[in-house]
Amino acid sequence: MQHNLYQQTFDVVIAGGGVSGCTAALAAARSGASVLLLEQNGYLGGTLTGCGVGPMMTFHAGKKQVITGIMEELVQTMVARGWSVGHVSDTKQYTSTITPFDAEGLKLVLDEKLREAGCQVLFHTFIGGVERQEKMISSITICNKDGLNCVRAKVFIDATGDGDIAAWAGAKMRKGRPEDGAAQPMTMKMKYCCVDTEKLRDYVLRNPQRFPKFAAYADLVKTSVAMDVEGFEEEFNQAKQDGLLSIRRENVLMFGTGRDGEFIINTTRIVDHDATDAWSLTDAEFLGRKQCAELDAFLRKNVPGFENALLEFTGPSVGVRGSRQLVGEYTLTAQDILERRRFADRIAHSSYPIDIHNPKGEGTSSTFMSEPGTYYSIPYAIMVCPEIDNLIVTGRCVSASFEAQAAIRTTPTVGAMGQAAGIAAAYAAACGVPVQKVDISKVQEKLIEQGAYLEL
Repeated sequence: MQHNLYQQTFDVVIAGGGVSGCTAALAAARSGASVLLLEQNGYLGGTLTGCGVGPMMTFHAGKKQVITGIMEELVQTMVARGWSVGHVSDTKQYTSTITPFDAEGLKLVLDEKLREAGCQVLFHTFIGGVERQEKMISSITICNKDGLNCVRAKVFIDATGDGDIAAWAGAKMRKGRPEDGAAQPMTMKMKYCCVDTEKLRDYVLRNPQRFPKFAAYADLVKTSVAMDVEGFEEEFNQAKQDGLLSIRRENVLMFGTGRDGEFIINTTRIVDHDATDAWSLTDAEFLGRKQCAELDAFLRKNVPGFENALLEFTGPSVGVRGSRQLVGEYTLTAQDILERRRFADRIAHSSYPIDIHNPKGEGTSSTFMSEPGTYYSIPYAIMVCPEIDNLIVTGRCVSASFEAQAAIRTTPTVGAMGQAAGIAAAYAAACGVPVQKVDISKVQEKLIEQGAYLEL
């Protein structure tokens, strides 16, 4: 069946309705562009709504908020409607703040915001191919209940997470770490309700030697409305030795959602799988649910407060930390982050640390900036490539080294990048210029006009 939208040429077509794709759509539409957003699920929000990821981490560097704009608008809309407690202190101060939220509320907020902005949205739609002529993408092939159709745009934004459009259009890509191509492990999330939070909190406070990361922040643990917990190493390792856990991790990590008794578990670890390979990704879903079943039995037996908890869901889809990365006009590096390099074409700031989950098993390595409360800038050049003049890439698959991607892959940061991508795409479409040639000062001005925090 043919619809009018398959006949028109949009200013901007965005593939991927995660947070980065949604902020791109809103920013582009608010900049005057006609926008079509394509999403494979029946709802928006990406990993936050489709993979059980939470909380958002982090909008702040110390007490300073360095991510605002559309991302902050989404948070405050949820706060006003009782779907988030807003930004609260991280109980172990891994990051300055965390931002719990209700996933169902986020779905509705994104629906409403995109429709109010005039964005066209197609759910249950997959990208199946890309048509490129010289340095321009002329169309992309989509598959949904209408069958196979082509959609056209002046500018395309790849917010797929895996860089699907960029890869299929012939942009240069890389995968994983340089020495072996291995990506950070995937994780199948779990969400529980009816956890006895006070029993868990009391255990943590009465056993400070077992939770050293919390020792200096006992007051936060006592008062937090969204307590996060990391620990139970002895029990975890014993269960692995006894053959009760096959998870190649060293401990349990969980986050309160801001609702009493509700926790998200971020503990399963699926190594040696490739999110860009359909068979491998399918197997990761099988393994994720198997690990969740093991972990459910472990939590009920070993973690105070979980004895009678209700497992709300796993997934629904496995969470992916990294896969393909664009090789762009510039590649962000760990050195850029650690030295807090100030780029002339900066379009966002972030303070999330370099956070690497071992691609081959146990261990999580975190490298912070040299001084607490500091932050770094993110350049526009990591979102564009030399090969294609009408493609902008946003989200976790931008041009960054393995280490740098581990820092900029989290929700607030990719949302901030998405807002810049949308503004730049609207500018390129309106002015008829290649995305590499947009006037970055105009993009920066528009970002500030749309409420983003940006140091110029």
